[in-house]
Amino acid sequence: MTTDFGDKRLEDFRAELRQWLNEHRRPALASKGEYELEREAWRNPGSPLYEDFLAWEKASLEARLVCPHWPVEYGGRGLDDLEMAVLAEEFARADMPRVTRGMGERLAGPAILAHGTPEQKAYFLPRVVSGEDRYCQGFSEPDAGSDLAAVATQGVVEGDEIVITGQKIWTSRAHLADTLFLLCRTDPHAPKHKGISYVLVPMRDNGITVRPLITMSGEDAFSQEYIDGARAPLFNVIGGLNNGWRSAMTTLGSERGAVAAVQHLEYEKEWEALVERARELGRDSDPLIRQKLAWAYCQVHVMKATGQRVLATLASGEELGAEASLTKLVWSEYHRRLGEIAIDIEGAEALVRPSGDGYQVGRWQKTFLTSRAETIFAGTSEVQRRIVAERVLGLPRSS
Repeated sequence: MTTDFGDKRLEDFRAELRQWLNEHRRPALASKGEYELEREAWRNPGSPLYEDFLAWEKASLEARLVCPHWPVEYGGRGLDDLEMAVLAEEFARADMPRVTRGMGERLAGPAILAHGTPEQKAYFLPRVVSGEDRYCQGFSEPDAGSDLAAVATQGVVEGDEIVITGQKIWTSRAHLADTLFLLCRTDPHAPKHKGISYVLVPMRDNGITVRPLITMSGEDAFSQEYIDGARAPLFNVIGGLNNGWRSAMTTLGSERGAVAAVQHLEYEKEWEALVERARELGRDSDPLIRQKLAWAYCQVHVMKATGQRVLATLASGEELGAEASLTKLVWSEYHRRLGEIAIDIEGAEALVRPSGDGYQVGRWQKTFLTSRAETIFAGTSEVQRRIVAERVLGLPRSS
């Protein structure tokens, strides 16, 4: 699904990317996702993929294709949103993973860029690009999930430091991170959305205990953190003390918004793989299966159209509003339904786990199980529907 933007500047950039990808492509890394690279290469020096990944990372850094949308002075390339869409399409066409910096690039970085001081930007952002700092997100708490303003983790200022105590939960990739960007309440007497600070907290030997949460797919991608007197310099407070809500909204807007502009690329490849699986099982001639696959194909195109609308908004210089909630709702509900379709295609085989150590699941079993959580994390579908109802349709606010 290559988009024709009708812009010579973008077409020249597309041609440049194709040439670079042809010259530097590492076939061993083809079809590998971000988390696969973390598990099989980046954190595993003994793996066969490690040297390939190092070479791919080095070439990407030299071409400034790591965090490429960030300003040049912080290690990026200054690409705009349309150029980023072209970049995503070309990497997908080449079947190569882009070297990303996870939540540091997608979530913490945008907040630092928007609300950090010049000194904070100059210090923190290049460390994300280089891979020196790896971030995870500490927003959700046992009693503050979708109601983010209800955070109870406390931050107390002592001299030029902030001392943090509390608990976070459902933290993705915490076991791979060394820095936790979190929200804590630094003014307990302020109104609910006030008195909250956005802090970058070192995780190693700093009073933070990480405990994995095993999901029903057998993965340990989520964790909970017990924070007992963790310390961070006041320099690590982004957006100012007691003024973290704006930074948090920037992070959530990045999480739910611009990514939707290119997310259809990932789902198109997955749809093609599911069609191939239906052929392998001889179910591609079943009219009901064909109807479900046709529905899924149409939904991927809906995602593409929704993403292009997001791109148009960003290209005009406007900030994303409720459409960020709409895109999150569209992709998460689609993927939940696709998981169900995949299990229908697998049939009785889907009821049996593959053999092997631990809690093994097959590809489509994993899709079915993990997609249930996608309608919950980053804002539940119920919350997204309420936002769309109130801010787009103008319906009365719920009590």
